[in-house]
Amino acid sequence: MATNLFKCSTGIGVRLLFPFAHSELPLNFHQINSATNGNYHHLRLRNKKPKLPSARSLLWHSSSSFCTAASATDASATGASGAVSDASIDEAVPPVSDVEDQKQRIKDAADVLDIRVGRVLKAWRHEEADSLYVEEVDIGEPEPRTICSGLVKYVPLDHLQDRNVVVLANLKPRNMRGVKSSGMLLAASDASHENVELLVPPEGSLPGQRVWFGSEDDHQNQPPPATANQIQKKKIWELVQPHLKTDDSCIAILGEHVMQTSAGVVISSSLKNANIS
Repeated sequence: MATNLFKCSTGIGVRLLFPFAHSELPLNFHQINSATNGNYHHLRLRNKKPKLPSARSLLWHSSSSFCTAASATDASATGASGAVSDASIDEAVPPVSDVEDQKQRIKDAADVLDIRVGRVLKAWRHEEADSLYVEEVDIGEPEPRTICSGLVKYVPLDHLQDRNVVVLANLKPRNMRGVKSSGMLLAASDASHENVELLVPPEGSLPGQRVWFGSEDDHQNQPPPATANQIQKKKIWELVQPHLKTDDSCIAILGEHVMQTSAGVVISSSLKNANIS
């Protein structure tokens, strides 16, 4: 067998691949398979149509190349890589139905938040925390709520007194440096958190009025507030809060749903496209 006449398409000579080959005797399948496993990593395939050759064709038929044996594996790997890439793209863009489902889930969660109009009856600096105010807030209950707010850097104390605010009322009470805080005043802030403004209920709102998101129909169908334990356990506030913003007109919104009371919409005094928390 004239081994010097046959070369792999990669330019690797038969002698290099099969140093044990006899010049006159054909190779058996075991020898070919052994050499294939030992030399596969040296080959770079050029055949674009993978076709696994038979053992007979591998026995040095002058019209075939050893490299063909490896091409099927390489092409298969390439095809698998492409499939993974396409799958990754598909997963990165969720179907429209999934997006709509997520929006509805966020809206449903927002509907069970107990957000109310409040009025600050009294406010003072926290004795143990320089960044905190303590407020007594009327939210339509028999007794005012005590709420701590980290607003010292942003809101002068005299701007809090006798002011209408928006209160998230169904959070679990927290101990804030010795003062039990039962709620949170909602405020808008810019991206740098250097400017913070308390949300402003519409003129004519009364303490205790519940805030809702959307249309009058949404108001009529608004479910009762969740309990504080449910809010905490299901992380409802954590789900809703990232989607609360102000729009180009400083109106508070949840996605496309306006935040409002029966007297009108809730706003920020001047912050546009701001986060609400």
